[in-house]
Amino acid sequence: MAPAAEGSSGATMAATRLELNLMRLLSRCEALAAERRDPEEWRLEKYVAALEDMLRELKKQSSKPAPELLNEYSRKVDFLKGLLEAEKLSSSTEKALANQFLAPGRTPTTAKERTPATKTVHLQTKARCTGQMRSELLGTDPLAADDSEELNIRRRKGLTSDEKQSAVELDAVLQHHQDMQEKLAEEMLSLARSLKNNTLAAQNVIKQDNQTLSHSLRMADQNFEKLKDESDRLEQHAKKSVNWLLWIMLIVVCFIFISMILFIRIFPKLK
Repeated sequence: MAPAAEGSSGATMAATRLELNLMRLLSRCEALAAERRDPEEWRLEKYVAALEDMLRELKKQSSKPAPELLNEYSRKVDFLKGLLEAEKLSSSTEKALANQFLAPGRTPTTAKERTPATKTVHLQTKARCTGQMRSELLGTDPLAADDSEELNIRRRKGLTSDEKQSAVELDAVLQHHQDMQEKLAEEMLSLARSLKNNTLAAQNVIKQDNQTLSHSLRMADQNFEKLKDESDRLEQHAKKSVNWLLWIMLIVVCFIFISMILFIRIFPKLK
């Protein structure tokens, strides 16, 4: 009994130690993701790969955490993996689009965090991509774009009058495109509603036409049956008329024959 108890206790401690190592490495990865890294930085990618291995091992443990906590770990690891894949894209537009589909964690990793670090990293990455897109459109150096909102405000204050005017025009163009997209979406929605109403109206008309056609077919069948009956009666009546005429003709012929015989007997041949 004692060796079995020791084995069970060792497995529990190993699972707990594995979870602690996972949390520590996850916190370290979140801190690295929040920093501005060089393109040749390799540690975060290696750390995320190690996180995936540790997470798979943790799911295999008998004394694994609650399913909600495992889902949260998986969500954060997938977020970091998607963040690395988004950073490998060439254009800032593709990076911004890829970041839109990332889902950060819902709960803090450590007790010191007030908000989830992945959510902060997500906001910083979105701001950085937006700054890079703005820098590309303005023709400035994209590496000079800062990833925090405060530094973006400072950078905007340091622009010249022409660059400020260009930024204002760019904001106006973006706002115009956004308004156009909203207007197109409303028009598409209106067209969809109109198409739905027209479809329902056409369906009702087709339904009424089908009912009218069915009624006409029933009336045609009834008229055909009546016409058939009348034709049979007319045919029988015609047959009866022919029979009476034949009998009348036979009577007339017989009468004429008898009359001829009587005439010959009454008036003999003259000598």
